Amino acid sequence: MSAVAETADGPIEVIQVLFALHPGFGAQELCGPLEVLSKALHKIHDPNTKAFECTFASVSPGVTSSSGLTIKADIDIKTAHEDLNEYDVLIIPGGNGVDDVLKKNAEPLELIKAFAQLQSSDPSKERTLMSIGTGSLLLAQTGILQGLAATTHPDYYTKMEIICKDAARRGDLEQTDVMEENYVVNNARFELGEKLEENPFVLSKRPDGRRKSIARKGSNAWKESVKRRESNARRATLKLGGLRLITSGGITSGLDASLYLVAAMVSHESAQEVARVMQYTWNKGVTVEGIDV
Repeated sequence: MSAVAETADGPIEVIQVLFALHPGFGAQELCGPLEVLSKALHKIHDPNTKAFECTFASVSPGVTSSSGLTIKADIDIKTAHEDLNEYDVLIIPGGNGVDDVLKKNAEPLELIKAFAQLQSSDPSKERTLMSIGTGSLLLAQTGILQGLAATTHPDYYTKMEIICKDAARRGDLEQTDVMEENYVVNNARFELGEKLEENPFVLSKRPDGRRKSIARKGSNAWKESVKRRESNARRATLKLGGLRLITSGGITSGLDASLYLVAAMVSHESAQEVARVMQYTWNKGVTVEGIDV
């Protein structure tokens, strides 16, 4: 598994992404984020600087979506567990099959827990867990959303709240703030700058005039993360060891959250270029309890 792309200016680290697919996943909840990440470049005019490399994992060699799309898995779930430390990002698409995963207590539930535990045990690495649509119900079921904020597909807000409350009863009684937002980010890394009004990630007001969340948008780029001074001890005190956790709403919200991920880990310019190429208007979400670490 290659993690470095060679360019004229030297090697550029490629961000490793793992998609965990379950039977009945939502095809667009996979294809949307995949399209965004596959187009992202560290240098927007250099096709040799691809920013992300994506891998598909499933319990079977082939996994079929709720709409009939069959994807060939690159690795099985057992291998995904064994190689989990190699991945920087874990993405959980939703879809109609989520209910069956919840009923059977099946994968990728254990993979989600293992990834979160990996960050807690080793906070020195910057990791991201992202769910698309009803994939957040799986995160809620594992209990990792306790004490955090999250969102899901609007039709599932009530179910999300019920699952989160049940998880709280099984855990330490910390509640989850289920927000009616496009996407919600926890444990972000910020480079706000001196002029907040010029920062593309700062949420100043809601366009619909509703109550503003205690939120900001944005993060340092991945290439800058190796340069800035970080405190592992401080990160370790955050929820889940500072794991960046992103939940998104419906299908197009997955596109928006994926563009945020590009901006956070690569650059805002790269995210804007991906949106331009896709002829898509990036609708921002919110970042909750962000902290410079």
